[in-house]
Amino acid sequence: MFQQPLVEAEALVKEYPMGVRALDGASLTIRRGEIAGIMGRSGSGKSTLLHILGCLDRPDAGRVCIDGVEVTRVAASALPALRLRRLGFVFQAHNLVPSLTALENVALPLRYMRPQPANLMEQAREMLEAVGLGDRLHHLPSQLSGGQQQRVAIARALVNSPALVLADEPTGALDSQSARSLLRLLRGLCQERGQTFVIVTHDPVVGQVCDRIYQMQDGRVLSTATGS
Repeated sequence: MFQQPLVEAEALVKEYPMGVRALDGASLTIRRGEIAGIMGRSGSGKSTLLHILGCLDRPDAGRVCIDGVEVTRVAASALPALRLRRLGFVFQAHNLVPSLTALENVALPLRYMRPQPANLMEQAREMLEAVGLGDRLHHLPSQLSGGQQQRVAIARALVNSPALVLADEPTGALDSQSARSLLRLLRGLCQERGQTFVIVTHDPVVGQVCDRIYQMQDGRVLSTATGS
């Protein structure tokens, strides 16, 4: 069903001051076109693993390959460009720019690309239509519901066609109905676009859309199971 691995993380170790070991040999493999969930209690290492997969932090030991690139060997100065072109991010708090419209927020990553796409506003519009917000293009974040804001955040994460989208508790700030609607959207985008998602979550409902679920404890991936 799925293609070759998109993400390969091997024996990741990450320590923080005072001897806190957030990752203790964590390994996983994520295939293209897959929705993978990473679950576990607070302090299990989920967010640290996500930050390393997203090239926002580096491990003290181990390696990570994403889309054929061993990102743990990439120079720090080259990581911003790598993140911009290969990765998309969705956060629980949306992180939208309050003074920009939905359309302008989605177009933002494209403005940092070099060369800048000539049709960037059209790309942003098409992405908002894909997430069901074609009628909210010129609304500010304050004029949108929480679920709509999260859809804008997803559109922004996908507008540059990244190889991998990383989502940190994307349903955490939503009511149950909005959360289920968002999860249906993610599943649809995965099927239609062949998009690959990694979702860190406490929410067991997220498991209903995941193809694979990784359970973490004490900085290790203890088990892998197919989703519901």
